[in-house]
Amino acid sequence: MKLFSKEQIYEGDKLTTERQKISSTDLMERAGTQIFNWIHMRMQGAQVPIHVFCGIGNNGGDGLVLARHLLTHGYNVITYIVNCSDKRSKDFLINYDRIKNVTKDWPVMLSCGADFSDVVIDERDIIVDAVFGIGLNRQPNEWVQELFQKWRASKAFTLSVDIPSGLYTDKPIEDENAVVHANYTLSFQSPKLIFFLPETSKFTVQWEALDIGIDRDYLMQTETEVELISKYEVLPLYKPREKFSHKGDFGHALVIGGSYGKIGAVNLASRATLSVGAGLVTAYIPRCGYHSMQASFPEAMVITDKDEENISEISYSIEPNVIGVGVGLGTAEKTVNALESFFKTNKTQLVIDADGLNILSKKKELLKLLPEQTVLTPHPKELERLVGEWSDDFDKLKKTKEFSKTYNVIVVIKGANTITVFGDKLYINTTGNPGMATAGTGDVLTGIITGLIAQGYEPLAATIFGVYLHGKSADISLEEYGYQSLIASHIIETLGEAYIDLFKQPEQEQQQQEQQEQNAQ
Repeated sequence: MKLFSKEQIYEGDKLTTERQKISSTDLMERAGTQIFNWIHMRMQGAQVPIHVFCGIGNNGGDGLVLARHLLTHGYNVITYIVNCSDKRSKDFLINYDRIKNVTKDWPVMLSCGADFSDVVIDERDIIVDAVFGIGLNRQPNEWVQELFQKWRASKAFTLSVDIPSGLYTDKPIEDENAVVHANYTLSFQSPKLIFFLPETSKFTVQWEALDIGIDRDYLMQTETEVELISKYEVLPLYKPREKFSHKGDFGHALVIGGSYGKIGAVNLASRATLSVGAGLVTAYIPRCGYHSMQASFPEAMVITDKDEENISEISYSIEPNVIGVGVGLGTAEKTVNALESFFKTNKTQLVIDADGLNILSKKKELLKLLPEQTVLTPHPKELERLVGEWSDDFDKLKKTKEFSKTYNVIVVIKGANTITVFGDKLYINTTGNPGMATAGTGDVLTGIITGLIAQGYEPLAATIFGVYLHGKSADISLEEYGYQSLIASHIIETLGEAYIDLFKQPEQEQQQQEQQEQNAQ
């Protein structure tokens, strides 16, 4: 799914009205009606008090459309105008007149600076936030912030229209108290980038995109900087197997890593590499890990370094298609020297994780030696060592984009919504769960991406697909183990089910989702 910028949304609205020969008021009617349909389907006329708070711009106009439809369908609605400016949008004024024609109880006018003694909200009520939309460019004043805090203190279910009021689409917030904490956000046509960033995702617990009929050609033809990756985005990437295939058709991967006490990292990465579909995998480890590796993972071939406890020299006679390097590697001086020598001569596609990244961050001149589209999979601290400190999530993305373009590498920003960065493009993953916050899951991701590249997937496709499979496998494992008991090995064990899930029908997915939610509880 494409995630459109604020400017692209405005352009899409404008083109839609021109091409469909409708007015902006008609488009607003469409948007507000879709919000109403969503609520009506779930409430079926229930008489829970619904407090609709409308700003005086287009977001407020959407709220007025919603309130009018709720009133005409017999709902218990109280409509408020959050009036703190003389600048009202044309479509807001039109819909303000329309709502006055369907009720004797005109909207309650909340004038700037007045108290909120007339605003009584019970915990069992519903709040609809339609105060500010995507056009907000400055922090709401203290009076509006007090209103938002009153909502939060009420503990009533809060539904935001398009975006939680107080959030910007393209920059960080200044004060959390100036932002609505929404239980649910109904976003028009596509979600917003800020729903997926660590600093701002907390302002909406859940979101859903509503189709308001934006011009299809515009949606299809417009390139966006951000894409949201779900099953339907990765399914076209999948490479089916021919009947007469053999292991040589699916590549030979080399996993370099391990040190005394950390051979398990290579074991996990190697198992993931083979489990995701690579034909062959060889582990290159220090001598101390030979017996444990051969005994615990007999499907792998093993090459040992001459050193007992660390990698001291990277030398092999095989010809791998891809090399995953860094898991459990350590940063001993001889290991750093070995990796430096390796980078200077290597021409094979790379996936680099963990101490491989830490070594690169200390010797940044080595970054210029990496093959094009090398995949880097840092956790936040490793990313900071590579790109430098950032002031906020937008600054982090900016610095990572610049880093990616400078060295022509693919960067995986691991997190709740893992983001793959390549050049100016962002690919936001939708799978995964908090149970993945456990040792070894990063090693598994390295192995998955390595295994996909071994099979012939292009590095970017392998990364996007690999991140998706990694999270999906963890979601499937959650059914049996729950958040607390999920470990990295479980993710490897359910990779096959993650592949099978690609071809499940929607009703099967719904049943699986319900089962996951029950087990998580």
